[in-house]
Amino acid sequence: MRIDPRSSVPVSEQLRARVADRIRSGGLLPGDRLPTVRALADQVGLSPNTVAKAYRALEREGLVVGRGRLGTFVVGTGSGDRVSGRLRSAAEAFATRARRLGASPAEALEAVRIALRRN
Repeated sequence: MRIDPRSSVPVSEQLRARVADRIRSGGLLPGDRLPTVRALADQVGLSPNTVAKAYRALEREGLVVGRGRLGTFVVGTGSGDRVSGRLRSAAEAFATRARRLGASPAEALEAVRIALRRN
C-alpha cells in the first residue's frame, strides 16, 4: 500500500481511501480482519495515530467494525452497507454489555425482542 507524504491529500485520508478501495474491489471481504493499528503503521511507515484515524473513518463509513482486542473487521462494501455496519457495531456493543451483566444469550435476545416491540 503506497502512501505519498508529499501529496496534498492527508496521509490518513490516503490510507482510508486505499483500504476502502480494496474493500469495494473485493480484495478484502466481509469478515476479513485488518492488520492491527501498530502492525499497519509499521508496514506503511506511519504513526499509529494516523492509522487509527483512518480506521475510525472507515468505521464511520460502515466498511469496518472495531471489536476491541479482537481487532478490526471488514463488514461491508459501501454506502448500502452503512446501516448494516452500524447495526453490527451496536449489536457487538450490546452483546459485550449483556455478557458483562451476566445475561444468557436467551435473556439478551429476549431483551432485544421486547425493545424492538416497544419502538
